[in-house]
Amino acid sequence: MATVAFVATASIVITPAAIVLLGPRLDALDVRRLVRRLLGRPDPVHKPVKQLFWYRSSKFVMRRWLPVGTAVVALLVLLGLPFLSVKWGFPDDRVLPRSASARQVGDILRDDFGHDPATQIPIVVPDARGLGPVELDSYAAELSRVPDVSAVAAPTGTFVDGSWVGTPRGATGLAEGSAFLTVSSTAPLFSRASDIQLKRLHQVAGPAGRSVVMAGVAQVNRDSVDAVTDRLPMVLGLIAAITYVLLFLLTGSVVLPAKALVCNVLSLTAAFGALVWIFQEGHFGALGTTPSGTLVANMPVLLFCIAFGLSMDYEVFLVSRIREYWLESGAARPARRSVAEVHAANDESVALGVARTGRVITAAALVMSMSFAALIAAHVSFMRMFGLGLTLAVAADATLVRMVVVPAFMHVTGRWNWWAPRPLAWLHERFGVSEAAEPVSRRRSHAGGLGKIAGRSDGQTIPASLTRNG
Repeated sequence: MATVAFVATASIVITPAAIVLLGPRLDALDVRRLVRRLLGRPDPVHKPVKQLFWYRSSKFVMRRWLPVGTAVVALLVLLGLPFLSVKWGFPDDRVLPRSASARQVGDILRDDFGHDPATQIPIVVPDARGLGPVELDSYAAELSRVPDVSAVAAPTGTFVDGSWVGTPRGATGLAEGSAFLTVSSTAPLFSRASDIQLKRLHQVAGPAGRSVVMAGVAQVNRDSVDAVTDRLPMVLGLIAAITYVLLFLLTGSVVLPAKALVCNVLSLTAAFGALVWIFQEGHFGALGTTPSGTLVANMPVLLFCIAFGLSMDYEVFLVSRIREYWLESGAARPARRSVAEVHAANDESVALGVARTGRVITAAALVMSMSFAALIAAHVSFMRMFGLGLTLAVAADATLVRMVVVPAFMHVTGRWNWWAPRPLAWLHERFGVSEAAEPVSRRRSHAGGLGKIAGRSDGQTIPASLTRNG
């Protein structure tokens, strides 16, 4: 929060002052100009906006919105399908490179000895006062009958398949009125068998009805995942609501904020699906790492927060510029124009907005993608996961979503892009966020029609707010 506030303040206060101080020397050290001079090439000629690649590509997408839009959405959905089988977990020694000592020991124990100490499950009976050997034996015997349990070490002995087989041969004991048992498991860590086993261990009634608590890597994983996902729906809903309100205050539309959220879900789901396919299922050699069958539970949450914020930045850049052209077109008052003219003005506004922001968004996304892609070189698998996920999310959002899905969607919805119910339209007039000099008051006609149109100094007229009830 502090970093964002500092950067925002610097952008508003320091950057304009620096530009004024530098004046015409602002681009004196333009590397591109120096290279062109060395190569003897002329400076590039400024192209009209309608000759720019982004303008022409947007027009093409809107002319072929059905096949192009369907293909891109289908691709994003296809990439996101593996996310339906995601399994959450937390890292163990397998996230380390094979050269790491901890990784080598873990591999030898798992492969050569069939023993993974990380699969052991310590169990504590906090209040064991008054419990005798019979109650503890009965509880330990029941635990040892759970599938994939190789042995249970209790204070009274070791149990296998429900039977006492000898004296205690593991970590166990009685102290300060508590009992300590250890369950040895053959179920691979973080596997489905491990999850089922942990659930069945919890279902075994405690000795004499006493409460028990469990630990171990499997239990820590379950508790951690539950802690991350417990309030996740509420957090996601809060983020969506705040984003929706802010975009409404910017655009005055109830359609465009919903479109922005859906587009963000598409790009993020595609990135998450790719992570599951590569790092959980092991395709592409898991990029040189060992797939553990899970995704690190907190990684997608961090990835979502960063990628969602960046994609909303791009959304604001694009939609604010489209809205400026839409207002300047005068088509926001359809009583003056036919439906075809309004639709054409909407398409032209979209194409101009994409053309003016396409280069900026692409450059910003390229810089961010290169920065994130550097993390793929890390030797720890979850860092590679983080770098690849952010790279894919930013790249997909800045290219496939902003430059294809958005123009196709806004072409189909046409004038409805700018619609809002009358009470919300009034709210936007009073509290909306805008960089343009728009009037904030208008009179309602007795027929409940469109508001008063304010004049502009250049002779054109722009609406006091967007038309929302047409």
